[in-house]
Amino acid sequence: MDGSPVRLTDDEIYELAPYARLLGAEFTELSAESVRATLRARPELSTLGGAMHGGALMSLCDLSIAVCVGLNMKPGHTMTTSESTTYFLRPMRGSAAVALAKPIKIGRSVVYAEADIYDENGTHCTRTCQAVAVLSPR
Repeated sequence: MDGSPVRLTDDEIYELAPYARLLGAEFTELSAESVRATLRARPELSTLGGAMHGGALMSLCDLSIAVCVGLNMKPGHTMTTSESTTYFLRPMRGSAAVALAKPIKIGRSVVYAEADIYDENGTHCTRTCQAVAVLSPR
């Protein structure tokens, strides 16, 4: 891909990944080099003390990485996460979590990518690193 913005709508992403709609992820930047997604805080996504639940943060990272990897795959290929590690650096408090996903290494059969989550003040809250297997068309 040439790095120019991709013309996808949230609804098109939701069609490919219905869990993104259920979670409430909104995609604000889409290119092969980076994907930015926002998850607005709401009571059903919180945990003890009012911070956003780690599972919601992991999901936002996973979805952001999946979209980013998808934008780097050849037509007809699919993917599956083969490894995922999340580092919780501090509680995510505030009105929204913003994830920024980027590919680290794009191989023929595996893509390595990471996603960082920041709160609305720019505080780094979470980092997820993933290995994503790229599957050839059947």
